[in-house]
Amino acid sequence: MKILLYLILFITVVISTFLLPKALRVHKVKTLYDKDKIVYNFVNMDKIFPSRNVESSENPKPIKRNIKSLPETFIFEGEEKSLEEYLDYFWSDGMIVIHKDEIVYENYWLGNNENKKHISWSVAKSFISALVGIAYEDGLIDSLDDPITKYLDDFKDTGYEDVSIKDILQMSTGVLFNEDYADYDSDINRFGRAIATGTSMRDFSRTLTREKEPGTYMHYVSINTQVLGFLLQEVTKKSISEYLYEKIWNPLGMEDSAYFILDDVGDELALGGLNATLRDYAKFGLLYLQKGKWDGTEILSEKWIEDSHKTDGEHLIPGVRDSSSNPWGYGYQWWVPGFPDTDYTASGVYNQYIYIDPKSDIVIAKTSSNYKYTSELQMSKDMHMAMFRSISQHINSEN
Repeated sequence: MKILLYLILFITVVISTFLLPKALRVHKVKTLYDKDKIVYNFVNMDKIFPSRNVESSENPKPIKRNIKSLPETFIFEGEEKSLEEYLDYFWSDGMIVIHKDEIVYENYWLGNNENKKHISWSVAKSFISALVGIAYEDGLIDSLDDPITKYLDDFKDTGYEDVSIKDILQMSTGVLFNEDYADYDSDINRFGRAIATGTSMRDFSRTLTREKEPGTYMHYVSINTQVLGFLLQEVTKKSISEYLYEKIWNPLGMEDSAYFILDDVGDELALGGLNATLRDYAKFGLLYLQKGKWDGTEILSEKWIEDSHKTDGEHLIPGVRDSSSNPWGYGYQWWVPGFPDTDYTASGVYNQYIYIDPKSDIVIAKTSSNYKYTSELQMSKDMHMAMFRSISQHINSEN
């Protein structure tokens, strides 16, 4: 009888300690984007996944404010639209507009506020790009033309073998991957479920195979950024969170702490797991607007900033073409919408953005919880660019 009781106790402990938490996490992942849950989930990701904190700066510096009005309308595909109506339609929960070095607009909706840390999704990719640039300029990476397997030996005999760091930055790896969030069986959704059940991101990344010749076709593969995260861990001998704090968060005087989602072995979700306040996202955009300089100190070189939104290959140029799976152009983990191609943006699923217009000295940071996103993918992205460009034009006309 004692043996049976001990066995029952052991099974109960195993279920409550290991199986039940993973089962609950899988359920939360499956319902993450549900209309009645998405707003709460997007500012509470640390209640679903393990996370690692990034402290606020030792010397936090708020951006000065000079509040102005926004345009009432914008033009999309030749038709006038109400800006307020479409901010509501896309379930926007925060937006900041910076002109030169001042916040000229800041607002929050859906219960969000300036203190809540919102999931960035793929906006995080642009932070990873900056960290790769810093590591490269610090001499920790010899050349962007180096194959990633020079630094990550365990990625030999995978789809990433001999793929250059530059091709990974430019989403031109040739790796086979389905990024369709609307498809339950897509690779990106398989990835989410795998992480929820405890598979390490590194193990999943090594399962991917080659589809095309690297450097010839732009195809968005989120795992590419995850591999860049592993590269950063290898060359810096630090976690991504530690390196982010040291090189960006602390020097920029970020006002609030942030955090990265982790997998079960403690690796950061580099491809989209950064959670931060809207003001700190905006401040990162301001670094790019200021060509890498902050308070007179070079955080990132002007050349890296320029190269980050330079479309230096035919397959990277904006427009519909056989050598790309997306009508937008691409740089070093930054999108170039094009027509004209003077502005660029970090972009995350469900309508997260850090938009930069160097010509007009404008940065727009926006978070959203748009549950309709997967059914209106390209339209919602294109309409956001129309909104941002109209805001930029309006702010500049006032000045």
